Amino acid sequence: MPNTSDACCAELIASLHHQPLLVVLRAEQPAALTPQIDRLAALGLRHIEIAWSDHPGWIEQTRALALRSPEIRFGAASITTEQALRDVQAAGLAFAVSPVFDPALLALAQQLELTLVPGVFSPSEVHQAKALGCPLVKLYPAIALGPAYWRSLAGPLGGLPFCIAAGGLGPAEVAQWLSSGVDAVAIGGALSGDQAWQELAQWLMSPRG
Repeated sequence: MPNTSDACCAELIASLHHQPLLVVLRAEQPAALTPQIDRLAALGLRHIEIAWSDHPGWIEQTRALALRSPEIRFGAASITTEQALRDVQAAGLAFAVSPVFDPALLALAQQLELTLVPGVFSPSEVHQAKALGCPLVKLYPAIALGPAYWRSLAGPLGGLPFCIAAGGLGPAEVAQWLSSGVDAVAIGGALSGDQAWQELAQWLMSPRG
């Protein structure tokens, strides 16, 4: 029987090709994120990661947020443990994202039929991710590597997986990183203040070929 995580991953990649941007939101209780999610939905954003926490209400509140905004593809961020991954499955989210490369977590995600995007930093981690058949990776922390880094790996490593650049990036950097070779950009803590929201709105409304 085909693993449903393969189909979910393909759907996520296709959706990110259409709108190559994710916003990462963080709060101990996800319900507190409702105003931000409503504002992002009104701007037309289609991908949101809710950072995992060990709060007892995380699963229920996250599930409620996803059901409340079905037009958004919700995932979970900051996944580094098996329990966190199981919580993502229980919340019914479409995908999970980790800041680290952990083969054990990838194996569990496969068992749970859940899409897990592993974090990579070094050429060795990118190579290992390719060897394990990961079609999608997160370059983290991207700000420490620079926008030209990902494309520089293509020569020595060959074909690269779909790449989400994350870590220290804001709305003003999205266009530069996309033009430098990554496939999508995730922004989080930098989305604060009116200027950042205006830059996000401008990017979302701008035509893209």
